[in-house]
Amino acid sequence: MPKSPTVSRRLESLTNAAEYADVSTRTIRRYIAAGRLTAYRVGPRLIKVDLNDLDAMLRPVGGDAA
Repeated sequence: MPKSPTVSRRLESLTNAAEYADVSTRTIRRYIAAGRLTAYRVGPRLIKVDLNDLDAMLRPVGGDAA
């Protein structure tokens, strides 16, 4: 059976993810709490998010995007 292509995770801290998306860390935390964004615990306190998941949340606005 052929292997399907794997997409590597781009895990980043909440701070880096917020900078990447140009939002606050509080917004990233809200997305996680609402279930809109998956978070990954790395160790007892460190939480990271996958930038691929953040990219997947993007929706076009305007034009024929309705």
